[in-house]
Amino acid sequence: MKNIKETLVTAFALFSLFFGAGNLILPPQLGFKAGDLWWVVALGFCLSAVVIPLLGILAHAQQQGTIYDFGKKVSPVFSLVYCCIVYAISIGLPSPRTASVTHEMAIAPFFDTPSFLTSMVYFSLVFIFVLNRSKLLDILGKILTPAIILILAIIMGVVLFSVDADLGATTFSNPFTTGILEGYQTFDAIGAVVVGAVIIVSINQKKSQAGYTEKKLLIRRAGGLAGLSLFLIYSGLIFSGATMVPYFDPEITRTNLLTGISIKTLGNNAHLFLSLLVGLACFTTAVGIVTGTADFVRSRCKDSRKAYILTAVVGCILGIVMGQFDVAYIIIVALPALMIIYPITIVLIILNVLPRKLAPPLVFKAVTVSTVIFSVPDFLGSMGLNSFVDELYGYIPLSQFSMGWVVPGALVFLIINIWLKFKESPFT
Repeated sequence: MKNIKETLVTAFALFSLFFGAGNLILPPQLGFKAGDLWWVVALGFCLSAVVIPLLGILAHAQQQGTIYDFGKKVSPVFSLVYCCIVYAISIGLPSPRTASVTHEMAIAPFFDTPSFLTSMVYFSLVFIFVLNRSKLLDILGKILTPAIILILAIIMGVVLFSVDADLGATTFSNPFTTGILEGYQTFDAIGAVVVGAVIIVSINQKKSQAGYTEKKLLIRRAGGLAGLSLFLIYSGLIFSGATMVPYFDPEITRTNLLTGISIKTLGNNAHLFLSLLVGLACFTTAVGIVTGTADFVRSRCKDSRKAYILTAVVGCILGIVMGQFDVAYIIIVALPALMIIYPITIVLIILNVLPRKLAPPLVFKAVTVSTVIFSVPDFLGSMGLNSFVDELYGYIPLSQFSMGWVVPGALVFLIINIWLKFKESPFT
C-alpha cells in the first residue's frame, strides 16, 4: 500500500512539473486546425511531448544522476556547455512564459493590473517553494496535481459528452510532423532532463536509505503513470479543439481558444475554473524549472547552499523581466533555440536509454556531432534564411519537415555500431 501511495505521489509530482503553459494552450489550437485529422496530429504531438520525455525519465531512473550525466559520454566539456545552454533556455523562456500565460488568462480577465505586478507576486511565490524544496514532492503530488487533473477532466468530459463533434477539414499539409514540431514548444524533452533531475534529488532526500533498485522501480512506475496521464489529457485537449471549428473564428489565438472552450463547457464560472487551472499548471512548472537550475548550480559549486539560493534569485528575477512579453512573442523567440537544442536533447535521451553495448562513448560522440551538424539548417530556417537552407541542405531526407537530423543520426548510429562489431569479430 505504501509503495502504491509513493508511486502515485511521485507520478502526480512528475505530471505537474511537466504540465505547464505550453502543455495547456498548444493542444487545443492544434486540434482546432487539424479538424478531422486531429488524431494524426495527436500522435505526432504525443511522440515529442510524451514518449521522448518519458524516455528521459527512464534514463534518469537508470542513471540516478543529474543532467550533466546525459552528455558526459560525449565529453565533459560538451556536457557542461549543453547543461548551461539548457538551463539558460529553461529559465529564460518556458519559465517566464508561465507567468505571461498566467497574467493573460488568470489575472487580466478579473483585474486591471500590470503584468509586472503579476510576475512579481508569481515569482515571489515560486522562490518560496524553491527554498522549501524538501517538501516539493509532497506539495506537488498530494495537493496541486489532483486539482489540475480534476479541472481538466471536467472540461474534456463536457466536450466529449455534450458538444457535437462537427469536425472540419484539416488545414495542415503534414499533420503528423506538425504535431511533432508543435510538441517541441512544450519543452517537455528538455523538461525531462531538467525536472527529472529534480525528482531524483527529491527522492534521494526523502528516501535516503532506499537502495538503487527500489528508487529505479519507483521512478519507472511513476514515469509510466505520468506519461499515460499526459497522453490522455493531450489527446483530450486536441480533440476538444477539433470539435470547436464551427464556433470560433479560424484566426483565433491560442489563449482565446482555450478561454472559449472553457466558457462553452463550464458556462459563467469558466473564468474562475480556468484561472485556477492555468495558475496551478503554470506555477508547478516554473517551480520545477527554477529548482532544477538551482540544483544544477549547487552540484557544480560543491553543494553550496548559497549558490542554490543565488541561482533561485537570478532565475526568479529573469522570470519577472521576461514575463513582461506576451505569450505569442515568447513562442516565436523560442523556436530557433528549440530547433538546435531539442534534437540534441532527443538524441541524448535515446542514447542514455539504450543498452550500454549499443551506445558506447564513440557512438555518443559520433551521433551527437552529426545531429548538431544537421540541425543547423533547421535552426537557420527558423530564422527566415530558407533560401540558403534549401540550396545547401534541400536534398537531405525529412529536411522539408524541419527534421533533417533524423536520418543522418540514425545512419551514423548504425554505421558506428556495425564497425565496432566488425572490430570485435574474431575473424578480423
